[in-house]
Amino acid sequence: MDWMEILQECSQKMRKAALKYYGSPKAAVGFGVGAGGDVSKRIDLAAEKALIDCLSKHEISFTLISEESGTKKIGFGPSEYYVTTDPVDGTTNAVHGLPFSANVIAVSGKPWLKDVETAIVHDIVHDITYTAQKGEGAFRNGQKIKSSETSELADAVIGVDLNTFRIEQLVAKLEGLFKIGKHFRHFGANALELCYVADGRTDAFVDIRGKLRVTDMVASYLILREAGGIIVSPEGTELNVPLEATQRLSFIAAGNMKLYETIQKALKS
Repeated sequence: MDWMEILQECSQKMRKAALKYYGSPKAAVGFGVGAGGDVSKRIDLAAEKALIDCLSKHEISFTLISEESGTKKIGFGPSEYYVTTDPVDGTTNAVHGLPFSANVIAVSGKPWLKDVETAIVHDIVHDITYTAQKGEGAFRNGQKIKSSETSELADAVIGVDLNTFRIEQLVAKLEGLFKIGKHFRHFGANALELCYVADGRTDAFVDIRGKLRVTDMVASYLILREAGGIIVSPEGTELNVPLEATQRLSFIAAGNMKLYETIQKALKS
């Protein structure tokens, strides 16, 4: 089975479904709390339905792990695959018409992050796809990509997610990084921001809130690693968490090991 070809098809259909509501008041209509803990909006559910319909058309039996629907088996045969998705990462951006959001899909043989074998992150507005298959490199619209070699904090463009109610505690933890770094960014869709680290547009991304769902970064995790980048826990250990809609985590991502070590040292200071 050519999973990459199938995911390319499905992500295009998800994009088309999302664009029907992009920037429209209809996009924000809520349909209860999704499995990930946020309100499921019309735009999220439309993209999720497009994915399920696409996979069902191929008569694939699988276990869906979705930020909206949670975990459920789909199809009539034995489920050999796990398909993990955030149908729209950056929903707030999409509702407001801000041009930075993505469809996220990852396929694995086991429900663990380290077992993801095929991944796609599709920029909804700009129709750009980031893809990876384990051991085969990472690509942007079919062109191979490599993460940044920038190693000095003062030169690095670093993404930082500050979206939390406990902002004072978070800023205190990041103080050492803020004192040395000069170029900080956050665009509002972590899956796509990690892909920017993968292709060297930015140099690192730090999210130590313990709030990000694994469904948001499941595909970017493989894409970044295949591009030569680093993505580990703040303590430096491997990110191997179960693929569940409620699973949350923290991480430091960097284009190279030297920059990661510099960031970790700054955080400890």
